[in-house]
Amino acid sequence: MLALVRKVLALRARFGPHAGMKQPKGIWAEMAVTGAEFAVHVTPRARINAVELRGGVFHIQTTTAPEDGRATAAVAQALAHGLGVAKSRLVLLRGAASRDKVFRLD
Repeated sequence: MLALVRKVLALRARFGPHAGMKQPKGIWAEMAVTGAEFAVHVTPRARINAVELRGGVFHIQTTTAPEDGRATAAVAQALAHGLGVAKSRLVLLRGAASRDKVFRLD
């Protein structure tokens, strides 16, 4: 876990505090294990798109509005990008209409 925090801090130093989708694909690839569950906290209508891992919870900011599931789709895309997997491998378990979501990797 400490290694992941160091990796995030190194990327922030390299790309700035608002790295967003500029981060390399698969930064958290070592966490991409089949059956793993990921807790996500979402901030829709943010100024920027950004993904951070804090305390074992992914904090994802998206500029997309939470209408008709568009923000959830954007969050799934951002999480898949960070894990280095296809978006179709992520299954939403809980939180379709909530800011706190849980995804499983199939």
